[in-house]
Amino acid sequence: MADKKEMSTKYDPQQVEPGRYDEWLSEDLFKPSGNPDAKPYSIVIPPPNVTGKLHLGHAWDTTLQDMIIRQKRMQGYDVLWLPGMDHAGIATQAKVEAHLREKGITRYDLGREKFIKEVWNWVHEYGDIIHQQWAKLGISVDYSRERFTLDDGLSKAVRKVFVNLYKKGLIYRGEYIINWDPQARTALSDIEVIHKDDQGAFYHVKYPFVDPEYTFAGKHYIEIATTRPETMFGDTAVAVNPKDERYKDLVGREVVLPLQGRHIPIIADQYVDMDFGTGMVKITPAHDPNDFLVGNRHDLKRINTMNEDASMNENAGKYEGMDRFEARKAMVADLKDQDYMLKIDPIVHSVGHSERTGVQVEARLSTQWFVKMKPLAEAALKNQASDQKVNFVPERFEHTFTQWMDNVHDWVISRQLWWGHRIPAWYNKQTGETYVGMEAPEDAENWEQDSDVLDTWFSSALWPFSTMGWPDTDAADFKRYFPTSTLVTGYDIIFFWVSRMIFQSLEFTGQRPFKNVLIHGLIRDEQGRKMSKSLGNGIDPMEVIEKYGADALRWFLTTGSTPGQDIRFSYDKMDAAWNFINKIWNASRFVIMNLGEMTVPSLPDKADRDLADRWILSRLNSTIKDVTRLFDDFDFGEAGRLLYNFIWNDLCDWYIEMSKEVLYGTDETAKSAKRHALAYVLDQTLKLMHPIMPFVTEELWQNMPHDGESIVTAAYPVEHADLADEAAVSEMSRLIDLIRSVRNIRSEVNAPLSSPIDVLIKTTDKATEQTYQANREYIERFVHPKELQIGDDVKSPKLAMSAVITGAEIYVPLAELIDLDQEIVRLQGEAKKLQAEVDRADKKLGNERFVQSAPEKVVNEQREKRADYLNKLTATNERINELKANK
Repeated sequence: MADKKEMSTKYDPQQVEPGRYDEWLSEDLFKPSGNPDAKPYSIVIPPPNVTGKLHLGHAWDTTLQDMIIRQKRMQGYDVLWLPGMDHAGIATQAKVEAHLREKGITRYDLGREKFIKEVWNWVHEYGDIIHQQWAKLGISVDYSRERFTLDDGLSKAVRKVFVNLYKKGLIYRGEYIINWDPQARTALSDIEVIHKDDQGAFYHVKYPFVDPEYTFAGKHYIEIATTRPETMFGDTAVAVNPKDERYKDLVGREVVLPLQGRHIPIIADQYVDMDFGTGMVKITPAHDPNDFLVGNRHDLKRINTMNEDASMNENAGKYEGMDRFEARKAMVADLKDQDYMLKIDPIVHSVGHSERTGVQVEARLSTQWFVKMKPLAEAALKNQASDQKVNFVPERFEHTFTQWMDNVHDWVISRQLWWGHRIPAWYNKQTGETYVGMEAPEDAENWEQDSDVLDTWFSSALWPFSTMGWPDTDAADFKRYFPTSTLVTGYDIIFFWVSRMIFQSLEFTGQRPFKNVLIHGLIRDEQGRKMSKSLGNGIDPMEVIEKYGADALRWFLTTGSTPGQDIRFSYDKMDAAWNFINKIWNASRFVIMNLGEMTVPSLPDKADRDLADRWILSRLNSTIKDVTRLFDDFDFGEAGRLLYNFIWNDLCDWYIEMSKEVLYGTDETAKSAKRHALAYVLDQTLKLMHPIMPFVTEELWQNMPHDGESIVTAAYPVEHADLADEAAVSEMSRLIDLIRSVRNIRSEVNAPLSSPIDVLIKTTDKATEQTYQANREYIERFVHPKELQIGDDVKSPKLAMSAVITGAEIYVPLAELIDLDQEIVRLQGEAKKLQAEVDRADKKLGNERFVQSAPEKVVNEQREKRADYLNKLTATNERINELKANK
């Protein structure tokens, strides 16, 4: 045990935290116990992208997981928390390409092989940074099992899944309209597109009839409105609704495509909304997903007018080579010059942007690989109706999941990138035949592998089981720790990741990937805004740790919100978190300095426990019970509130203060009992707090008598029925009420504790009188009376401040300081509050549904509260009347 005198008088995280994490690692404390009799509990970390440093959201996510894992480890579970990182295809490639652009280099200058080396350098650099940040946060992962989504084992799992889905007909290759990122030059899935309101316009353009003699409604043209004139050269038809009587005579006629002169037909299709605009739309099958489907139904040609970088191609005529937006300006000018433009109406409309690069997405005709989602989604939805469902916490997020599964589209999984899992498909150079397999064909020189890679989420969807050794179903970790116990993640990736893990796990293992999924919100700034680079309101968690320590940050993140809700960061809250730890530090320091030569914390004999001991042990017991239940329910905010109240109020403000009366006394038996009670309570409290504050609890625990090598693997506190003592809680409650009431009176008349005052206590029941008489020493210490009277025969003086508490009326004669009128007004205020409590209880008890459906214990407690409030109200009103009569 360390020299107790070395403990600082003030909590300093920079003295407590450095080096501790390395000690834990060197002692292998974070590895599974390997105890075959222990129940397994496993979590796989949501792998952070190797694109940069971790932000506060990562800190929140990993803190919640670490709390769960640390508690389960202390409870004797065989715990595995598996760490890892995600190669994050498009995100990482975009970062590296941006880095290269600063040097005036593109990936094409380097070529695929050298570019991949550049990305690996980036991965190693930022992977090391993430490891350092994990260490600062104190997360207790098993690094010996760390995985990366491009590991050989995970790559094998990815190929296995692709090949199996392909053979089942659930993966196919086809030409479809997809979301295209022209900066990254890759396809995007629907959920990688963010819609934003942009300034735009409706351009109303004349499409003349091919027959110059034909007129419709007195005009030689029809009017077509478009927001994207740059795609006009891809038009292959104009469509009207077949039920639209206005245009039935136009179907079958042809119009001239402005600026190009090509003839295109007018067709009828149900897709057209008769009530929108003119009820006529241009059909551009290669540039719009709905137009693509119309084109399929009418066998229309697909004309792509753009290159991969969204510049215009050879099909755009004289606009070839122009950027898409420059081409728009040029075409609009030409339409005006050639008298095709009727009018331009400015609008604000929702436009898709790439989640990764931020550029405006193009709907582009492309040959891609897709996953057929309907059968996979149906299996996932069916599983949610079984007893093997994934339990969402909070439960409302299950609706988010099922709603997306009900409306899911086929998933485009190919990406036109170089960084990622290459698609395991090869094309024969002579015949064009496609081969899909785990390895390349034997005569590899005659085959060329698909140059695309798989969507990052394709490999991430396998994370819970691929990291455990699958597809080897006999792998020890897969058999022992899968399915995993709990996933912790934010609500923003339920679509991206949670849903995909569920349907892939069901498809390939026949089991859910995790029993529970705990959903948390986002971290926002003090004003409730999302943290972003553009707002400049981001907070670096490492800077917060540097100033306040990891434990303070963890406490704030733990207790800042309820499950599923966002949390607002503020430095005021961090100050409060540090103050709380400082309170724990100073209370622990006092206890440790007064333990003498004790070697192991143990409970004092029952016979030697005084009221304060019995009370604090009972309060500790109920706190253990409630905190354990709340942790099981993932309600960490409420658990934190109970811990805070117990430590700050019960332990520090009352029990430790009361213990000084004994510790500074001369009764050696009582002092020994008090030391053991203090040591036991502090030991159990530190263990309760360890999952949330691992560093400071280890430091304090190592400075006191303890029963193990590290608090990391110490036994978590459990409820002991024999420590529950309702009588002690009731007695202590009355004692605390008395002391608080007298202190409040002192405060109101500015009478400091150093000035003795008379305190008269008129008891209204024998139990209260016995409690006060038995604890006169405490009363005298905490209220500092000149004269203390206790009894049912105490007379109420005329000029006195008074208070009504359960079982007693308190009088403090302060004749020279009392203004009777002011005292009557004060008591009338108290009476008003008490009347409100009685009314509230009456309303509750008058509710038949509450009385009939609530547990009998709850109803009885409500009745007891009402009786207590009514007694206090009656006594207060009597005192008011008494003072009025004496005026």
